[in-house]
Amino acid sequence: MNDEYAGDSSQWAFGTGFEDPLAGVDTTVPPGVDPAELAAYCLMLGDDALVMAQRLSEWCSRAPDLEEDIALANMALDLLGQARLLLSRAAAADPGVVPALPEGSPVPAEDALAFFRDAERFRNVRLAEVENGDFAHVVVRLLLFSVARLALLERLRASPDQVLAAVAAKGVKEITYHRDWAGRWFLTLAQGTEESRRRLEAALDALWPYQAELVAPHTGFGVDPATLRDEVDVVLDQVLAVSGVERPDRPPLSGTGRDGAHTAALASLLAEMQVVARAHPSGRW
Repeated sequence: MNDEYAGDSSQWAFGTGFEDPLAGVDTTVPPGVDPAELAAYCLMLGDDALVMAQRLSEWCSRAPDLEEDIALANMALDLLGQARLLLSRAAAADPGVVPALPEGSPVPAEDALAFFRDAERFRNVRLAEVENGDFAHVVVRLLLFSVARLALLERLRASPDQVLAAVAAKGVKEITYHRDWAGRWFLTLAQGTEESRRRLEAALDALWPYQAELVAPHTGFGVDPATLRDEVDVVLDQVLAVSGVERPDRPPLSGTGRDGAHTAALASLLAEMQVVARAHPSGRW
């Protein structure tokens, strides 16, 4: 804790020294782009990253060995960094998306969006929010998530919004590693023991109904994930084929987290993630 805040119980929890991730960046909305649509799109991608990062971070000290423990933590940090940038971009494009806080609160916009929205205002896919299972579960979840996100970020490098294009360019490098890590472990578990294969197939069967939401149609600004469906299917089919695992015959879930229709797991996740911030809304980050 900084000496500056010693003795001030309203400040201790948050620390100081965090800079605006978009400091010095021109955040002017490009001509012809609707600020509200740009903000909504960035919230969608930012919420995906934030919630997925939270779930991956829960694996700290729980992975099968130290190397994979560190790998999962680093991937969580990658996604957290993307979430910071995307939530900040959303707030800069349309300040109206930022929750109202007590007058004089020093909480920056990115943190207000992360910690002071209720579950129904989050726009992440439900794949990111479901509770963690075993190691096979995180492998399958990360494979499904990263294959779709990588395809999207690759297209977004050509976005008319320079901020979003830059975030995508950096994210492509990060998510490529996430996809490769998950793909290697998928193959390893599929061709390992009977038990590892059983767990992998069980995780795939449980998570497959959430996969379609990653490539569901989106209208408005940005790349429409529905245009990526064939590309995503090709990659997933390649992984399944080389692993000798059949594609699940499971229908997609109805509804979508993009419209605020979430599982009960998100409310529980947010309750834990947001409790300190909500207890000290005037705290200094």
